[in-house]
Amino acid sequence: MKFKTGDKVVVIAGANKGKTGEIAKIFKDENKVIIEGVNIKKKHQKAVQGQEGGIIEIAAPINASNIAILDGDKASRISYTFDKKGKKIRVATKSGKEIK
Repeated sequence: MKFKTGDKVVVIAGANKGKTGEIAKIFKDENKVIIEGVNIKKKHQKAVQGQEGGIIEIAAPINASNIAILDGDKASRISYTFDKKGKKIRVATKSGKEIK
């Protein structure tokens, strides 16, 4: 997976298409990511000793194929190149800028 925690991404497919956010967590085995403020679902939480019950909102995972990295205001793919020292760096395909 070419995405990292903290990357700014845009959803390019699905019910949340067009929403942007920052990657909070990555599930490499399932090829899914959790994006802050996107794909919010309501969960009914049962009261446990010391915690209150109720309806809480959580961010559900999105498949990594449905997101793209934000390059300025546009969605872009990620490619790799090598710098002069031989270190592998991530590059936005559309602009050619390095992704930090």
